[in-house]
Order: sequence, then C-alpha cells, then structure tokens
Amino acid sequence: MQRFQSRNPGHAFCTLAVAFSFFLFPFAFAHGDAVIVSTTTREGRLAVFDDVWQTVYERYYDANFDGVDWMAQRSGFRPQAADASGPQELYALLRRMLASLRDAHTRVYAPEEKFEWQHPRFVSIGVSLREVEGQPTIVSVDPSSEAARAGVRPGDVIESVDGEPASSVLERKLREEAGSSTAQAARSRAVALLLDGTPNTSVQVGWRTSANKEQSASFQRQWRERNFVLQIKQRGNRAVVVIDAFTWGITRDFGGALKEKLRHTRGIVLDLRNNGGGDAEAMAGIATYFLPAATTLGQFTNRWGNVALNLETGASPSVGADRIAGSNIALVVLTSNRTSSAAEIFVAALREAHRATVIGGETCGCVLAIRTRHGLPDGGELDVSELDYRTANGVRLEGRGVLPDESIPLQRRDLYSGHDRVLELALTKLKVLLAHQKSALRDGPALLVAGPGNALNSSSARTSFPQR
Repeated sequence: MQRFQSRNPGHAFCTLAVAFSFFLFPFAFAHGDAVIVSTTTREGRLAVFDDVWQTVYERYYDANFDGVDWMAQRSGFRPQAADASGPQELYALLRRMLASLRDAHTRVYAPEEKFEWQHPRFVSIGVSLREVEGQPTIVSVDPSSEAARAGVRPGDVIESVDGEPASSVLERKLREEAGSSTAQAARSRAVALLLDGTPNTSVQVGWRTSANKEQSASFQRQWRERNFVLQIKQRGNRAVVVIDAFTWGITRDFGGALKEKLRHTRGIVLDLRNNGGGDAEAMAGIATYFLPAATTLGQFTNRWGNVALNLETGASPSVGADRIAGSNIALVVLTSNRTSSAAEIFVAALREAHRATVIGGETCGCVLAIRTRHGLPDGGELDVSELDYRTANGVRLEGRGVLPDESIPLQRRDLYSGHDRVLELALTKLKVLLAHQKSALRDGPALLVAGPGNALNSSSARTSFPQR
C-alpha cells in the first residue's frame, strides 16, 4: 500500500471564499517559488494531479471527505490525468474529482485563470445571467459592451448558445457544477457560466426580447475585472448601503461614512444581494458597527473538531458605531442566492441578535473557510476548505443558508421596468420602523428593534435556520 506523507502547510489568518466565478474570493496567494512543470507532458500532468489530490487529502476540513472515498478517487482519476490530451482536459478532470466533495469553495484554477480576490477577473461578453422565472435571464448589461450596442437588455432571455438550445447547454453546465454546496448554488453558477468560454473567442447568442422577438448576434468573450467599492444612496433620513464584498478598504470607508454621509441617518437598508463574501475579519469589522462589542459571530473548527478561530465584534470604533450598535438606527438587510460565505455569517449574526429584518431570497448555503491558496507545480492554484463554521447558536450554515423574513422572487418585468420590488419593500419597512420608533420615544423609553419576534416582521420570520 502506498504511503502518503503528511506535510505541514503554513498558517495564515482565516478568511472566507464564495461559490461564483465573478464573486469568488480566494484569500491568499500562491507561493511564488513553485517549480513550474509542463502539463503537456505525462510527468507534468501527474505532478499536478498528485499535488491536488495530496493537498486535499491533508488539509480538507472533513477527515471523512463528506463520505467520499478519497483513495478511490485517486485510483479512478489518476490514470485519466496521465492520459489527458493536455492542460484543458487535465483541469476538467481535476474539477470533476473535486466536485465529488460537493463543496463550493474547494476549486482548482489553471495558470491563466488566476486572479487576486480583491479584483476578481472573469471571462464575459459584458452581461450577467441569473435564472428568473425558470429561464436563463440577463440581469445586467455593461453599457460599453458589444451586447449593449446590439440592443441586449436586462430581462431578455437566452435562447441559444452557438446554435445549441440554452436548455441543453445549461444541463451540461449543471453536470459540470454538480459539486457545489447546494443544488441552488450549483444551478446559480451553471446559469452564470452559460456563455462562458475561452477568452478572445466569439460566441453566437440567441435571445428573446420583451416583445418575444428572437434576436441573434456574435459577441467576443473578453477578460473583465470587477472592483469593489462602498455605495451609499441617501433617501432623506434613510440610506441604502450596497456592500458587494467585505474588504478592509470597505470597512474603513463605512466607518468614515458614519461620520459624514450617514451622520444623520435614522434607517439603513444594507444591500448584500451580490455580496459573495470576503475577509472574515473585515466582515466582523462591519458587524461591529451594528452589534454590541464582543458579540460572538460564531466559530471555525478544523478537521479534528478543534476551534481554530472565534469570530466576534470588536470595541465600538467611533461615536457613530455606538449609535448604530445601540439599536438607534433601524436596519433592513437584503439577500439573494448570491449572498454567500462571509455575508451569510453576517446576516445570521444579525438574525440571531434580533437586530435586522431580512428581505429578498434564500442565501447560498456556502459557508466554509480557506486558510491559504495553494500553488500548483504548473503555476495553477488550488483552494481547499480547511475550516467548518457554526453560528453563535451552534447552527451550521454550509448546505443550509439563511432564509429571509420575507421572500420576494425576481421577475422579468421588474428588470425591464427597472422596478426593484425588494428595495422598495425594504424602504417601506424602514419608514414603518421609524414611525414606530418615533411613537415609542413619545410614549415611553422602550426602544423598538427590528428582528424576529417584532410585530413588523412577516409571519415567516424565524430565529433559527430550518432544514432544507
């Protein structure tokens, strides 16, 4: 029997990653001294395969590999890796092997796919896709893209890709993405990658407009980069704050906004619908502004069940933070199936503290932690989930997610009209909360806090997470 020697990888601060390529947050960088091998050779392919398999074998958070026979995976996939036609087939095999773990975080990247998580790169024709009313639907279009110039609009439905029905392409993508943390996450990622392909290649796209007119055009796939910035829109004494990732820069910017833009704000809508996660400690920094000091946000455990990190809020860093954490500001949080990882921890903490009303969609259920990103011998990189997570109340979010107090599905007509029903309901909720606060202050010292158990929440409000 072959022996597998254990390595002792270095430790780094704990951070969280998410499931989607355009929101994927690896939280460390490949070591630069790796010996580069060529996967055009049998030896090179085996070197990469063995490194991936061994790293998962040693570092995966679950010593039982979620019931997968990891030794059998090696026996089955290693000969195929050796005989692969080249790098593309090798990485496809590696992804199939990792998919058996059903873990949205554990993923492998070919050398040309690497990026820094603060500036995620992805291949796109300039549109974003989601499943709306059971159909692959365009939800946003880059105004400077070929697609925009061709008349593609949010709300249009993808009908075909390179002449193949979109439904067939989607089924194939679903087989490729079967290894995600939940069926919802797998489907969401498959839809998002419907037009995916090699950079600088063209794809023939057929789509259906609002008038049910079918259109077709060829678009160039290009590398695009996304930058995360704090977005704040004032609505009188209310504010809409959009956070698409938890970074230390955004945490600092939010703290600064409390002293300036948000100084006189009495209610906040926190939009996390496109927040795929980020740095766990930066997330805790944001949570510090909404929860009392030293509030437990949960803990991460390793494969032996030992606690690797207790996550909690810090001391209130400003007068503004004292005002918010003291519940003087009403709070509504918006979620969707793209709300992932660190963002799910954030939402769960607010829910368990009865601090916020949650509106929108069920979150991803993709909550594991990556310590370091592992560099492969050919220059590729590997993310491995090394830590599991449970909330302060002991609830495991991986594969489960967070249900909103009130669920509002996205509709095509909303996209065509630019009507954001989730945001509009949230602003209405804030208005009611503020009115009740004003009444409470007039009638007595009692302070109204938005959260489960409050009469302002819908009847579906929960203080714990139900089984799927």
